[in-house]
Amino acid sequence: VVSTQSTGSSGINAEYGAWVKLFSTLSIILSLIIVWSLCAILTATDTFPEGDPARVQDLSERMSEATWFYFPYPGQFGMPRVTLGGFVGMIAGVIGGVIESIGDYYACAKLAGAPPPPKYVLNRGILIEGVGCFLTGLCGPGIGVTSYSENIGAIALTKVGSRMVIMCSAILMLVIGMLGKIGVFFASMPEPIIGGMYLVMFGVIAAVGISNLQFVDLTSSRNVFIVGVSLYIGLVVPMWSEEILKDPETAKAMQTGNQEFDQLVTVILTSGMIIGATIACFLDNTIPGTDKERGMTSYKLATKASSDRELVKKIYYEPCAEALAQRIPLLRKLPFINN
Repeated sequence: VVSTQSTGSSGINAEYGAWVKLFSTLSIILSLIIVWSLCAILTATDTFPEGDPARVQDLSERMSEATWFYFPYPGQFGMPRVTLGGFVGMIAGVIGGVIESIGDYYACAKLAGAPPPPKYVLNRGILIEGVGCFLTGLCGPGIGVTSYSENIGAIALTKVGSRMVIMCSAILMLVIGMLGKIGVFFASMPEPIIGGMYLVMFGVIAAVGISNLQFVDLTSSRNVFIVGVSLYIGLVVPMWSEEILKDPETAKAMQTGNQEFDQLVTVILTSGMIIGATIACFLDNTIPGTDKERGMTSYKLATKASSDRELVKKIYYEPCAEALAQRIPLLRKLPFINN
């Protein structure tokens, strides 16, 4: 992955342009195959002892138990139940997911060279994520369908942001998800490999997020204070909370006796995004500062310069919603349809 960034701006790119482009596009997959194969070889030779996290798991027993075809359906694990504690806890998780997704949408547009998404596009994305989460909850997996920052990092590394590629990938994942034996095979991937991929991808998305500060006056002590405090508290408080919750005795200090409220507080204190974003928003809106100092003036000028209405409409056009809105003009009042 690192070599693709080096060859992209060197003389090698001019002489072997097609090969360099192919290698850059497949850099993540090639890295995954090479390291996974190396782990399998070192596991077969017992170089990695039993219990080593880099050891590839023995899949013979799981492969024999797994079915070839499995189709999820609503109610397969029983009827869904709604409890107040679960609802309150999930609300906090949803807020964190929404904050992350909005940042992902802007980062994805920036890396793909598209204009910033308008409000109705953000609302549409959050709506679809909610529908996806509802369907997964109905089928039983309990996995939130939301945007993942590492996928944005993959766009930055591979330079591939085509919607057709994303749709083909989605279809491929749907098919793999219904083939039990293939799912078991991918489950054998050692955790250090996943951690290595996340290290690069999360690093890229973090850099993209930090690059948004280019509009802010970082020579201002006000802005430096807000950025530093929000980042530090967003990192430290979740780490402290997790350490406290590990010990049942010390965890009692964070409990009030109300299970629903305790669960809500636990979810909030262990989410760095919620804490960091809340602190940053609170400080930015309470500490006096001019629009130029806060970066609002520069951001508006940059957004206006890069936002052609026809281009925005073309890029973020959604045929189904637009067709319905043309037949029923009242739908234009909905916050997720272009009005």
